[in-house]
Amino acid sequence: MSYFDAASAAPLHPVARQALLASVDEGWADPARLYREGRRARMLLDAAREAAAEAVGCRPDELVFTASGTRAVHSGIEGALAGRRRVGRHLIVSAVEHSSVLHSAEAFEAAGGTVTRVPVTRAGRAETETYATALRPDTALACLQSANHEVGTVQPVAEVAEACRAAGVPLLVDAAQSLGWGPVEGDWSLLTASAHKWGGPSGVGLLVVRKGVRFAPQGPLDERESGRAAGFQNIPAIVAAAASLRAVRAEAAQEAGRLRELTERIRTRVPELVPDVEVVGDPVRRLPGIVTFSCLYVDGETVLHELDRAGFSVSSGSSCTSSTLTPSHVLKAMGVLSEGNVRVSLPPGVEAGEIDRFLSVLPDVVAAVREKLGAPAPRTAVHEDALVVDALGKVCPIPVIELAKVIGDVPVGGTVRVLADDEAARLDIPAWCEMRGQQYVGEEPAERGSAYLVRRLS
Repeated sequence: MSYFDAASAAPLHPVARQALLASVDEGWADPARLYREGRRARMLLDAAREAAAEAVGCRPDELVFTASGTRAVHSGIEGALAGRRRVGRHLIVSAVEHSSVLHSAEAFEAAGGTVTRVPVTRAGRAETETYATALRPDTALACLQSANHEVGTVQPVAEVAEACRAAGVPLLVDAAQSLGWGPVEGDWSLLTASAHKWGGPSGVGLLVVRKGVRFAPQGPLDERESGRAAGFQNIPAIVAAAASLRAVRAEAAQEAGRLRELTERIRTRVPELVPDVEVVGDPVRRLPGIVTFSCLYVDGETVLHELDRAGFSVSSGSSCTSSTLTPSHVLKAMGVLSEGNVRVSLPPGVEAGEIDRFLSVLPDVVAAVREKLGAPAPRTAVHEDALVVDALGKVCPIPVIELAKVIGDVPVGGTVRVLADDEAARLDIPAWCEMRGQQYVGEEPAERGSAYLVRRLS
């Protein structure tokens, strides 16, 4: 089985396993106690904090360990907003942040705050100028991920941090995806990360608050972790997290170059091997191991199941999953195709032969799913000025499949009107037009759902 979902959780690094087992016998006691066992546990905790701080590029007393990366995000945002309550109640986030950031923003909004969601380019990049324009006198905090978890696009953190610093606004950086590859550049104010993203154990997060940043921890205060993370520390897991972070950093430069070659092979070969595919994300400013593409006329869940049967574990930001009928917020913000979405995120040590086997299997998998769903074949055009496609009650990718089947039945300049009530159609039909060289005219209200107008250009 080839595991290609390291962006969700990287396999436990051998160094993490060794450190975890070794510290189980030494780090079980309460590090706040003064007796021998407590002092031994405290020494392990302090050494782990120093190692993690060195990797982040901060002071040890600026870094605390939390129960998860999500908890670090929630605590960081809540504390920073509370610490600057007198300044104002305005929060800035990018439209492609991790759900933990967006959920925090929604909670802040529900409590009476205001939130600006900064749009991104089609490559998934937040522009510095857009962030700078969003800054206001009452802005309490801005948030920007270091790199996107779904498409791999690296964000301009240093430039945005400079704009925020000039406006006197702290910037919180979610560095979960990038910290294993190197420190986050720029004059940021707060940083969060999650150990299971770099091969550490799950259940360990990092929260860094720079000296001088106004911060007021929320909830009942605790004497542990500077009052910023309540509860007894999981010292063996923390030690393993810090040890694995140091280990992956030592390997990062060499492994990054190798993974870039492998992901570039996928980015180049998939559109050659599979027709009607859109590779998404910035082609240059990206993380080494992530490549994401979307296939027309297939649903992502079926593709994932078929690839799993073929021995490949991949993930998807597609709207078509059993748990949701809404498009990935990242793909939606980018304005790219969401149907048939596949994210390949390679773990360190993956072999080139596994990539070759994946590329040999993928075309047949996509072709079989398309055949099952009745993907379009060439049709002879008829002379009608407009056609109506009734796709009400049908989920993606069926509305786009039906559109593709009939677009050739109208003359150049003619219009197809697609009726659909699946939210994904609002994203996928314009994306299909972009890919196929047709004109998306717009959306109109309908008795049920919406009507999407497409004009044939070729």
